[in-house]
Amino acid sequence: MKWTLKTFNELSTYELYQILMLRNSVFVVEQQCAYQEIDGNDLNSFHLSFGDGEQLAAYARLLPAGVKYNTPSIGRIIVHESFRGSGIARELVSKSIDVMQNEWNVSEIKLQAQTYLRHFYQSFGFEETSEDYLDDGIPHVDMLMKVKQPISKGSE
Repeated sequence: MKWTLKTFNELSTYELYQILMLRNSVFVVEQQCAYQEIDGNDLNSFHLSFGDGEQLAAYARLLPAGVKYNTPSIGRIIVHESFRGSGIARELVSKSIDVMQNEWNVSEIKLQAQTYLRHFYQSFGFEETSEDYLDDGIPHVDMLMKVKQPISKGSE
């Protein structure tokens, strides 16, 4: 299994199918939440996935500033049921932050967390920026992480 990061246009039809199938199976079916899961933001996002070509184990959507929010954000964070509890979720979020911090050079990262995962995201440095609210019937909280930038050699 390996990590890949692709734009929408770089995804093969099969990769896109796997992503949408996993997102639908968890966010719509498992969580019993009827909503427009394919929201139009995929086209301008980056897609981080972990799999072997046959099995998609984990996925996150990385959204540049201006796609959904004014702040870059991570969304659709998901781990296939058969890989839950393996530590892959922690690796997925770490890799997402790493891409945004080191490749995009962002100063903040936003996400909408399901409230039962707030402590998980806090362990990465995300802080709550809203009260709890319902999003499509599921309790959520907005969270923001201030990204520490590496010190450039010229400023030492």
